[in-house]
Amino acid sequence: MTRVVEVRVPDMGNFKDVAVIDVLVKPGDAIEIDGPLVTLETEKATMDVPSTVAGTIEKVIATKGGTVSPGDVVATVQVADAAGASAPAAAQPPAAPIAAAAAPPAPPAVPKAAPAPAVSAPAAAPVAINESGFSAAHASPSVRRFARELGVDLGRVTGTGFKSRITEEDVKGFVKQALTGAGAATASAKGGAGGGRGLPSVPVVDFAAFGKVETRPLTRIQKISGARLHASWVNLPHVTQFDEADITELEDLRNKLKAKATAQGIKLTPLAFIIRACVRTLHHFPTFNASLDASGENLVLKKYIHIGFAADTPNGLMVPVVHDADRKDIYEVARSLGELSEKARTGTLNVTQMQGGSFTISSLGGIGGTAFTPIINAPEVAILGVSRSSMKPVFKDGAFVPRLMLPLSLSYDHRVIDGALAARFTTYLAQVLAEPRALLEAVP
Repeated sequence: MTRVVEVRVPDMGNFKDVAVIDVLVKPGDAIEIDGPLVTLETEKATMDVPSTVAGTIEKVIATKGGTVSPGDVVATVQVADAAGASAPAAAQPPAAPIAAAAAPPAPPAVPKAAPAPAVSAPAAAPVAINESGFSAAHASPSVRRFARELGVDLGRVTGTGFKSRITEEDVKGFVKQALTGAGAATASAKGGAGGGRGLPSVPVVDFAAFGKVETRPLTRIQKISGARLHASWVNLPHVTQFDEADITELEDLRNKLKAKATAQGIKLTPLAFIIRACVRTLHHFPTFNASLDASGENLVLKKYIHIGFAADTPNGLMVPVVHDADRKDIYEVARSLGELSEKARTGTLNVTQMQGGSFTISSLGGIGGTAFTPIINAPEVAILGVSRSSMKPVFKDGAFVPRLMLPLSLSYDHRVIDGALAARFTTYLAQVLAEPRALLEAVP
């Protein structure tokens, strides 16, 4: 004999009309007590609605993308009386209030109709789990438990579910890719919100077959920065805006202030003025001093301005950070630049001196070039590239006059910034650079 039991949404406190982001079962599936039926999401947390009985799913009432409230029927389950089924859902005590995703309930049994892939955890995990990336991944508690059982790093899995949530099928697909060797390309491309699944691999070539070669290992810094740059380029839609700034007056003022700076043991470089100009521009355009959160659906606007700058060192590219650049005058910025640059060259930078950047400048002015496309230092949303200034004829006041022009290359994340806003940013920045005396004092 069998009977049909309705499984309802448990008490969730003051929540109602909660979004159903995933349906985990279908009619005909076997389900155990506490096995997950659907996944719900509020503004603060996610939870699975567990089955209060063991049996076979007869009908699924809740729909993906719909909403439910406490007491609503989620599904009906056919229960065999001879199996000692539990009492109907209505007789069960209320479940605990909704819990944060970081502290999920005890792992449920895996539904019999959807067994886990027959692979061991070490074979399924192409790399060690990065706990910070795992915790930030957009996935339900049941999928997190499933991923841990297989040793899969959710931070490297691309979600295809509702609102880009990672589903159990996404985890299985990642395992299959890892087992076939395709996962390595995907894993190397992952590095933040979004991802590049199924990227084509670069051909392996025996270069020695064509002549003499020398193999030289990459430096530790090159290995670290290379992976970060690759992840940023793959995951962020880059666009670059090019412009020029008239820095004739700026260079004249800098030359006049050199003696005063030297007396204080400070080297007053053009980059110090550029940082001060960026500070003023970021105050005017705060979107460029922001980052997307882990979900990719919210913009985090930073109330501080920490400017990173690319430093060329014997061991590779490093990005020290001038913290609180908006609170420093031109001499303090120049002093910070000199100290950080020296530490970068000698390899004595500490961790805090390379963290917290909200906007980055890459200056090639001392080397050359007319323009380039800098790669955004994710999770920042923009980076300014500066090339070598040169004298150009500029039509001004009815005649062509020689002016010192500075090429600007602004790369930005097109998910956050559009072309019109980028053009306004570089235009405003050029205007600020053209009035250098306003750059001497810290922004109040």
